[in-house]
Amino acid sequence: MLIMLMAKACNLHTNQDNRLLDSQRKIAMIAEMIHAASLIHDDIIDIADMRRGQPSAHSVWGQKKAVLSGDFILAISSMALARIGNPDVVVVLSQVIEDLVRGEFMQLGSKEDETERFQHYLEKTYKKTASLIANSCKAVAMLSKSDPETIDIAYHCGRNIGMTFQLVDDVLDFVSSEQMLGKPTAADLKLGLATAPVLFAANKYPELNGMIMRRFNQPGDINRAIECVKQSKGTEETQILAQQHSKEAINLISKLSDSVEKQCLIRVIEQTLHRLK
Repeated sequence: MLIMLMAKACNLHTNQDNRLLDSQRKIAMIAEMIHAASLIHDDIIDIADMRRGQPSAHSVWGQKKAVLSGDFILAISSMALARIGNPDVVVVLSQVIEDLVRGEFMQLGSKEDETERFQHYLEKTYKKTASLIANSCKAVAMLSKSDPETIDIAYHCGRNIGMTFQLVDDVLDFVSSEQMLGKPTAADLKLGLATAPVLFAANKYPELNGMIMRRFNQPGDINRAIECVKQSKGTEETQILAQQHSKEAINLISKLSDSVEKQCLIRVIEQTLHRLK
């Protein structure tokens, strides 16, 4: 929906015609396929039995079938992308797959230098989450034959929406319930991952830095980390950062011509910031 709204908003801004092109509809479909494949593979890597309240693919069909299913979805999406016949768009969407893999590798490690750790987290978050939205928005703007400024608006708006989504997700991991999220809370800590609330909390509780480097693998690490986040302003600071990204996304989309689609995009951005699950 988000990608199609961006496409129609760009079409109206550039061509005074908000009709969705078939190629743009296919980009939205391809983005969903890449997203679905990445979730299947993520659940295998994370050994996650549940996905939004439902059994994950590998817990139902087994790891081998799940891996092949994710690969198959990516293969079909690549074929659909090639059939669009626009080499520049192929390059843009191919970047998403590279970013997903690089982001996963970045997640496997952590910077020893505490001053570099937050930037590492932000880069990983962009590659694993925001790149898909950013580059999909860029692709549909390119297909509308928009000027470079409009294409840049679409890309950076998508980037900020993606960052907002993940930052809010990281907050919910600490403040929401398992029933609401449809997955275990503090899931990232259990995987040994330090997200924004923990990184912000480490400014007040330096003891967290040692836990981050050993990936919370000692008895009591996870409970202590949760306690530090709750006793600091880790979640509040993360929410403020999410608000900054959502505000920037709205500022960018506001530069496009007025339309129903533009207003819907603004509403989507607001809902992304204030979602509860």
